[in-house]
Amino acid sequence: MTVAEQRDLATALGVDTPGDGAVTWELLAGQIEPRSDSAFASRGEAIRADLAGRLDHELLERERENIADEISGLLDVRDVGVPDEPSGLYTDVAAPGWRLYDHLLEVDFFESLDENLPRFTADHIETTARELLLADPLSSSLDDVGFDESEKTALLLDVANNDERLARWVPSNQIPDGVEFETETIPPLHQRAMGGALLWIRGLDRHLWQNEVMITDEILDDAVRYVKAMLGGLFVTATAACDLAGDGQFTDEQLTAALTAGSAVQIVSQEELLHTVFYIRDDMRAPSKLR
Repeated sequence: MTVAEQRDLATALGVDTPGDGAVTWELLAGQIEPRSDSAFASRGEAIRADLAGRLDHELLERERENIADEISGLLDVRDVGVPDEPSGLYTDVAAPGWRLYDHLLEVDFFESLDENLPRFTADHIETTARELLLADPLSSSLDDVGFDESEKTALLLDVANNDERLARWVPSNQIPDGVEFETETIPPLHQRAMGGALLWIRGLDRHLWQNEVMITDEILDDAVRYVKAMLGGLFVTATAACDLAGDGQFTDEQLTAALTAGSAVQIVSQEELLHTVFYIRDDMRAPSKLR
C-alpha cells in the first residue's frame, strides 16, 4: 500500500490528508461525514426481510470464530513455508470458509444479494467505504482478529480504489444478452467471489508443493498476505450474516456496505494472489540450482 494509494483513498472520501504520516482507518473514520442514503438503507432492509428466519445464527457464529482462528494462525502457516504434501496447510485454512459457504448456499443467501444489491459502480463503492468507516462494531471485530491499522486500511483500499476492476464482476441476473456462454449456469456474483477465494486458498497447497523449486520467500509472504485479506473479506461477510441472523448491531446502510465490501475484498485479493503467487514469471522465481 503506497502513500499515493492512501492519499487517493482520502481524496475519494473527501478527507484532508496530513502533511506527513500514514492515512489510516482511524484517521479517516474520525473525519468522515455521515451521509443519509435511502437506497443503501432500503437495500439492507430488503435483504433482512428476504432472509428472515433462514439463517442459522449458531452455525454462523461458530464458523465466524473459526475463520478468526485461521487468521490468527497464519503466522504459523508462513513459518512452515512450502507444504509437505498437496493438501494440508491451506486446505485446513479454507475449511471453516467452506462450511460457511455451504450454509449460505443452502438458504439462497447469494441469490438474495444478487437480487437486492446493485453492480459495483463508483458511487456504490464510495458509499460502501464511507459506511464501513462508520461501522464501529466491524472495526472492533477486525481489531480483535488481528488486523492492525495498516491492514484494515488496506482492506478499505481494496474496496475504494478498485471500482474499474470490480465493475468487471457482474451479477448473474444483469449479464447482457448475446454473450458467448450460457448465463443460466453462472452462479450469483457474491457466490463467485466467496467460492473463488476459497478455491484459490485451497489450491495453494498443491501449487506451492509442485513448484517448490521456484518458490521464494517473497512468494510465500504474498501468499499469506492475500490469504489473510481473503479471510478478512470472509470474516466481514460472516459478520454481516450474523447480524442478519440476529446480532442487529448494524444499521441497514452498514449491512449493505459490509456485504458489498466482504465480496469486494475477496475479489481483489484473489486476483492479486493469482498474479503474485500462481503466475510465477522468470523474474519472480527462485534461481535454478542447475545454473
